[in-house]
Amino acid sequence: MAIKAQLPQCRQPASSSNAWNWSLVSLMGTAHFKKPQLLTEWGTGVTPENVWREYPRPQLVRGSSSGSNSCSLNGLWKYAVTSAAATVPRRWDGHILVPFAVESQLSGVQRLLEPTEALWYQCRFALRRAAAVGQQRFFLRFEAVDYQTEVWLNGGYLGNHTGGYTPFAFDASHLMHRTGSNTLVVRVRDAMEGMQIRGKQSPVAENIFYTRVSGIWQTVWLEIVPWEAHIEELAITADLSRISLNAGIAVGQSLLQAGGLVLELKAHHANGALAGRVMGSVPPVSISHLAEVSLTVHIAVPRLWTPHSPHLYALHLYLRRHDDKRKALIDSVSSYAGMRTVGTKRDATGQLRLTLNGEELFQLGPLDQGWWPDGLLTPPSDAALLSDVQFAKAAGFNIIRKHVKVESRRFYYHCDRLGMLLWQDQPSGFDPRAWSLKKRKANPPMTPHWSRLEVAPAEGYWHTTDHMQFMAELEAMIRTLFSHPSIVVWVPFNEAWGQHDTVAVGEWLQRRDPTRLVNVASGGNFWPVGHIVDAHSYPHPDFPFESRFDEYVKVMGEFGGHGWAVHGHLWSASTEHWGYGRLSEEGRDELIGRYQESVRALLTLKKQGIAAGIYTQTTDVESEVNGLLTYDRKVAKIDVQTLRRIHEPLLSE
Repeated sequence: MAIKAQLPQCRQPASSSNAWNWSLVSLMGTAHFKKPQLLTEWGTGVTPENVWREYPRPQLVRGSSSGSNSCSLNGLWKYAVTSAAATVPRRWDGHILVPFAVESQLSGVQRLLEPTEALWYQCRFALRRAAAVGQQRFFLRFEAVDYQTEVWLNGGYLGNHTGGYTPFAFDASHLMHRTGSNTLVVRVRDAMEGMQIRGKQSPVAENIFYTRVSGIWQTVWLEIVPWEAHIEELAITADLSRISLNAGIAVGQSLLQAGGLVLELKAHHANGALAGRVMGSVPPVSISHLAEVSLTVHIAVPRLWTPHSPHLYALHLYLRRHDDKRKALIDSVSSYAGMRTVGTKRDATGQLRLTLNGEELFQLGPLDQGWWPDGLLTPPSDAALLSDVQFAKAAGFNIIRKHVKVESRRFYYHCDRLGMLLWQDQPSGFDPRAWSLKKRKANPPMTPHWSRLEVAPAEGYWHTTDHMQFMAELEAMIRTLFSHPSIVVWVPFNEAWGQHDTVAVGEWLQRRDPTRLVNVASGGNFWPVGHIVDAHSYPHPDFPFESRFDEYVKVMGEFGGHGWAVHGHLWSASTEHWGYGRLSEEGRDELIGRYQESVRALLTLKKQGIAAGIYTQTTDVESEVNGLLTYDRKVAKIDVQTLRRIHEPLLSE
C-alpha cells in the first residue's frame, strides 16, 4: 500500500529559500566548514527545496477535506555554537541544512560539537492562509534530535526532551502566530558523557566507533489537527486471523468529560475491497486528556505477511461525534497492518528454530549500521534509505539486523512493504573510552568484562538515574516501532556494551511485547532470559554447542567482516582501513572466496542447530572496509546475483 503526503500548508520566508550550494554556505560565514570528502550520488542532488520532503510517519497519515495538514520545516536554518551557559544568541554563525547533523558534510557546517558547548538553531516560517483559519491545534514534531533539546516558539518556552533516537512533539497552539512570521528556536546539548545512549558514536572516531552526531538529524515538521479531538497514536498487532488496534485519542477541554465520541475502523484488502469493520466508543478521560480505544477486526480469509508476499491491509480510522445525528466527522487517519506471527518450535532433531506464521524460516541477513559518508546518521534522501533495503532484498537476504541505531520511520515502512524482516537493536549506552579494563574506575564497572557465553557472566552496574533513562529510551523505541510487522526480534544489548540488569531488562521486554522474540544480548554475556542465545565469531562463524543452551534458539549474531579497500571510494585515503581477518589483497575474487567459506561454515552450523546468521556488514563505514557495498554505495564488492547463488543452499533446505 502506498502512503503519500501532500505538499505543505506553510511556507518559509523568502530569505530562507536560497539555492543550496557549498560556496554560498561558506560565504555566509559558516564556521569550521570543510570541503566534502566522499559523497553519495543522492548527496550530490540535495538542495534546501528538496531535502527530505517525504511524509515522516507512514503508519499514521491524517486525512483532511481541505487538503494537506502537515508541513516539512526542513531546509536552511540559522545556527550558532555557544558555551553551554550562554543564552539565545544575538548573532548567528551562519546557516545549516536541516535535518543533517552539524558534524556532517551535508549540513554545510561539518563541525564537531564539544561537551562544553551548546548548539542553537533558528527557523522562521509563516502559515499559509488555508492553515490559519478555523479551530485547529498546531503540533511541532521532531523525528530525532541528539541529545538534550529545548524548544521555544515566538519567545515562549515549549518544552524539552532527552534522548537521541526517537520522535517527540509539542502542542504549540497557544504560541503560534496564525498571521505573520513565527520564529522557532532550538537549543541542543550533546555532552556524550557517562552512559548516554549513543550507539556507535564516539568522542574519538576510530576502529568500530564513528564520528559523533549532534543536534537535529531527522525531519522537523508542523502538523495541524482538529481542535476538539484527534487521533494521536496507534499500536497495531495482527495475528493469523485478526487485526487489533489500540488508538490514543487526544481530547480537548470542551470534550474532556462529555464523552460522545466513537471511533470506526475499516480494514481493506489491497484491491480496495472491505475486509472488516468495527466501531467503539471513546471513554471519558481524566486530566491526561488521552483516551484509549481498543478495536479488533476479524478477517475471514486472511492473506498473511511474509518476505515473499508482504501483503499489507489498508486501515482507515474515523473519529466521529456519537451524540450528533449527522455523526459529524472530527478526525480521520489511515494506516496499515501485516498479518503474521513470530515464534519458535523444535525441528525433527529437537533443535529450536525460528518461525514465521508457524513455519520454520532460517533467517539470513546483513548487519546494517545505517551510516552515510555525507549525512552520517542521516541518509541523504529517502531514495538512498530505500536503496540499502533493496540491495539486501536483491542479494537474497530475508532479514536485516539494524545495529545500535533507530532509523527514521520511513525505513521500517519500506521494510514492511518490501518484505524484509528486522532485528532491531537498542542503541548502546556506554563510553567507548572506558572500554578497556585499565581505564575503568567504577567498581563494579558500568561496562562489564566481555565474558561472552561463559558460565559465570559478568554484569555492569548502572546508577538508578542512568538505568531509568536507558529504560525510558528503550520504551520510546518500542512504542514508536511497535506496529511494524517487519520487526520480529528486539535486541536490548550488543555484546557487553553497557550491559546491566540483563535478566530484569529481558523479562520487562517480554512482558512489554509478547508478540516478538527477545535476543537479550547479541554476542554479549549470556544470561538465562529471552528466547535466543547469540554468539559472535570473526571472521568465520563458530558456536559453542552446550546442553545449557537447549532451551534457546541458537543464532550467529555476527560473523564475516571480510575486508576489501576499494580505492576511490574510501572515507579518507590517509586512514588506516581494516576488516576482520585480513584485507583482501587480490580484490573481488579473493573476497568472494572468503565469503563462500564463511557461508559454507554457516551451513554446517545450521545442520547442527543454528537458526540464523548475520553477516558483517551492508556497507563500509569510515575506517571499516568490510561492507558488501562501499561507503558511498557506488560499488557492490559482490554483485547481488552472486550473493543470491551463494545464499541459496542456506535458504532452500
